[in-house]
Amino acid sequence: MNYGRVAIAAIAATVVDAVYGYVVYGQILGSEFALYPALYRPVSEQTAYLPFMFLGILLAMFVMAYIYAKGYDGTNGVQEGMRFGVLIGLFNAGFFVEVNHAMLQINRRLAGMMAVAGLVEWTVAGIVIGAIYRKSATAKRG
Repeated sequence: MNYGRVAIAAIAATVVDAVYGYVVYGQILGSEFALYPALYRPVSEQTAYLPFMFLGILLAMFVMAYIYAKGYDGTNGVQEGMRFGVLIGLFNAGFFVEVNHAMLQINRRLAGMMAVAGLVEWTVAGIVIGAIYRKSATAKRG
């Protein structure tokens, strides 16, 4: 495993995910989240928590890049990354979104929007990781 490439892939995926999150969750879905003030912080209070959010994203992307690298078989990285991202997105939809839908008082519309947004989010992250991560030339020969 090439740990340097894992780190670069994780950092790149973090940056891309932060931009995606701002556009999708902050701008497109922000009004949906605002319907649930007992669950979600108002925008005016979110800035103080951004460092924690970014650290959480970075941790998640390091884990994702590591898992990807462990299963990487050396074929087309973008295609492998996309497949991997779709699987993580489906995992997210089932485990995170549907569990939250069952436990939190959110409607099906928001749960569905979060499932689709998460599927796209993790697919994009997988593509970024797959495009960047490759085994070193010496590792491929060995």
